[in-house]
Amino acid sequence: MIFRQLIESDSSTYTYLLACEQTRQAVLIDPVLETVERDLQVLRDLDLKLAVTLETHVHADHLTSAKRLRDRTGSQIACPAMLRLPCADIGVSEGHPFVLGEIVLQPLFTPGHTDHHHAYLLEADLNKLLFTGDALLIEGCGRTDFQSGNAGDLYNSIHNKFFSLPDETLVYPGHDYEGRHVSSIAQEKARNPRLGKSRPKEDFVELMDGLDLPYPRKIDFAVPGNEACGECPSNVPEAYRGPCLASDQG
Repeated sequence: MIFRQLIESDSSTYTYLLACEQTRQAVLIDPVLETVERDLQVLRDLDLKLAVTLETHVHADHLTSAKRLRDRTGSQIACPAMLRLPCADIGVSEGHPFVLGEIVLQPLFTPGHTDHHHAYLLEADLNKLLFTGDALLIEGCGRTDFQSGNAGDLYNSIHNKFFSLPDETLVYPGHDYEGRHVSSIAQEKARNPRLGKSRPKEDFVELMDGLDLPYPRKIDFAVPGNEACGECPSNVPEAYRGPCLASDQG
C-alpha cells in the first residue's frame, strides 16, 4: 500500500492518499479545493490514477475538491450514503467495506460532530489505521455545536467505535492545529483532556456545551458548497474566491 498524509494550511485539514501498489489506483480522503494542483502533482509523481475521493462528512471549514478532481481526472465521488447527495457517485455505510484493489476500508458511523459523520478503519499488514475525520482529534475532538452535532452522540461514537479498538491502533485525524501528525488509541484514552481517563459522559457533555466557540468563518458557504460536492456557491466572499476561480484546464 502507498500512503501519504497531506495538509492544507489555512484550515489545518489533513488529506490522506491511499493507493494500491498493484492496480496503481488511489483514493483521497477529505481533499481540499485549495490543494488540487498539489494533489494532482503527488499523483503524477507516484504514477497513480485517482479512482475516488472519499468524504468523512460535509465539512464546515473548507470546500472539498471532489467535484474539481472528478472534472480533471474522471474520479468518482464517495460520501456517507445517508446524505443522499445527488452529486455523489458512491454512498458508503457501516457494514459495507469500501474496496479499492488491496485497500479495504471499513466505514464506521460516528455521529456527534455531525449527524452523518463516518470514520474509516484500515487494516494494513500488522497495523490498524483509523481515519477519524473530525470526530476524534489528537488530544481533542470535533465541535458539536452546529450541523446537528450532539455531544452525547460524539461521546458514544468515540467510546463505542474508537476506544473499543486495540490500543495500538494508529489515529489519523482530520485536523491538527499544533503540527502533530498521528496518535494512537492508547494515547487518546490516557491523555485526551476531553475524553481520556474514563471521563464520565455527563462531564463531557457539560464541557462541550459550555465551550462557547466562535462562529466558523467559512460555514455559510462551505456547507452548501460541500453538499454540492465542492461546487462554489455564489456567496463565497472575495477573500476566499481564488480557488473557485482557478482554471480547470491546468
